[in-house]
Amino acid sequence: MTDLRAVLIRGSEKIIDHYRLLLTRARTEKERDLYLTRIEREQRLLDQLQRGMSERMAA
Repeated sequence: MTDLRAVLIRGSEKIIDHYRLLLTRARTEKERDLYLTRIEREQRLLDQLQRGMSERMAA
């Protein structure tokens, strides 16, 4: 299960990097807000995955 979690974590990191790239190229405030919202949401998911991984390793 740890391998799957590691893949999900890496995927979330890539998604965040992609949204950051899009954010730098955003032309409107609406686009910027959209990408920031998506980055925040993906970061929350990433934090949950990482917490779950560190809890399993501590056990």
